[in-house]
Order: sequence, then structure tokens, then C-alpha cells
Amino acid sequence: MAPTILVVATLTFVALNVVPGDLAVMLAGVDARAEDVARLRALYGLDRPIVVRYLDWLAALGRGDLGISSSLRAPVAELVAARLPATLSLAFASMAVATAMGIALGSWSARRAGSIVDASVLVASQVGLAVPNFWLGILLLIGFAATLPIFPLQGYAALVRDPWAWARHLALPTLVIGVERGAVLTRLVRASLLEEMGRDYVRTARGKGVGDRAILRRHVLRNAAIPVLTVGGLQLGYLLGGAIIVEQVFGIPGLGRLLLQGIYARDLALVQGAVVVIALLFAGVNVLVDVLYTRLDPRIQYAA
Repeated sequence: MAPTILVVATLTFVALNVVPGDLAVMLAGVDARAEDVARLRALYGLDRPIVVRYLDWLAALGRGDLGISSSLRAPVAELVAARLPATLSLAFASMAVATAMGIALGSWSARRAGSIVDASVLVASQVGLAVPNFWLGILLLIGFAATLPIFPLQGYAALVRDPWAWARHLALPTLVIGVERGAVLTRLVRASLLEEMGRDYVRTARGKGVGDRAILRRHVLRNAAIPVLTVGGLQLGYLLGGAIIVEQVFGIPGLGRLLLQGIYARDLALVQGAVVVIALLFAGVNVLVDVLYTRLDPRIQYAA
């Protein structure tokens, strides 16, 4: 993980510091005096060479200091920590819906391959992939928040303060993301199960009189789970980076919206810190997926 985070941090720092424009001028305003611009450059260290700024930033990063946001005038670590619970809630809830949907529909379709049920599941999953999530989110808001005020229109409630309000605020955005990600997993589960069901050990088990349900439950699902786990881990990693469009549509104050706000304001410290945290979360999910491989398939071993 360490080399990954270092590479991401370096690329982010370089990309943000070589783009045209002067952050000090942007903060001071186009009509600001030269001494005010110079003062801001000194305040944010913009008057120092880029190599020195990079080394100082890396040293601070190693201490857990992500810097001070120039647009929000607050420590970046505190801003990220405040937005992270909303993103984590949305990501894990959406993946729970997507996983349940993918396993249920994918298994159902695979067991009835070639039937009208299989064709219906494939068509439904294709629709789920094709429908833009922002459009589906707007439709759900119109139907179940504006026309029928069942769910809140915007915002987020903390789980620890009010679990019921937390669930109501996340219901619609979780459904939007769950349908999109679940459509991918449905097709993947179906393809993986069909591949496994054609292997020799399945034919041997059938020859011994083992029923299809028992074969599917005891053997096929476990062996087919590895590619599904891989894709699911990647999807979760992307969601932990912030589902920016869905967060915008439903007004969820997550990490994605914070990053977008930093980009609009050209807030270097905020963008750099948020990207590093996202990279750390993504790398952590991938490590967890690698560990789970060994639990699903004992034949997979990693050298010490």
C-alpha cells in the first residue's frame, strides 16, 4: 500500500501545482494589491520552490497533517473526517443492496439459463446499466420525496444520532447506486456460475446423486465468488472515493462533494488531502479483497 499511496500523492501534488493560474491571486482577487498577493503566497508557502513544498508536504503527510484548506479555512483532516461517515454509509449500504441483488438474480438466472426468466434478468440488468443514475435519482426524488413525501428530499442524518432518519435519507440514493452496481454483479454472478457449473466436479457430484441446489450452495457459489469479490471490491473502492453525482443529486455531504468543492475553489491542500485519503481507502479495500481470497479458496497462498 505504501508505494501506491506515495505514487498517488506525488502525481496529485505535481498535477495540482503545475496547472496554470495563481492561487494567491485567486484568493486575494484580481484587484488586490501586490503586497497582499505576496503575503498570501508566503502564508501558503507558494513562494518556495516546488521541490521544497513537496518534501514539506510529504513530511506533514507522514505525521497525519493534511494541511489547511484555503477556501474553508479549516484543517483538511477535520473536513475529511466530518464528511467520511456519510460516504462510508452510502458506499457500504449501496454495496449491500448491489451484492444481494447480484447474487439473487444472478443465481436465479444461471439456474434457468436459456429460459424466459434468464432472458428477463439479462434485459433488466441491461436496463440497469443503461439508465443514468442521476436521472433515476431525480425520478425517485420526484416520485417518493416530492409527490409522495415518504423520504426526505435532501440531506443526511448521522447514524449514531437518529438511525431511522439515517435510513430514510439513504434509502433512495442507496437504491440508485445499488441498481447500477447490482446490474454489473448480476451479469458477473450469472457468467461465473455458468462457467463453474460446466466443470468436471459438478458433473461428478451430479453422477453421485447430489441435487443441483446442494451443488450450487456447497461448491459452485464458493468457487464462483472470487471474480465477483474482485469486481465488488473495485466497485466499493470507487464508492468510497465518493459517488459525486449521486451525492450532488441527493444533497449528501460526502467526500465526493468535498473534493468537487475543492476543485472548483482550486484549494490545493483540500484536493491533495482528499485524494490521498481516497487512495488509502481504495488500497485498503484491495488488500482486504486479497485476504478474503485465501478464505474462499484455500489453494491461494501468499508467500511470507
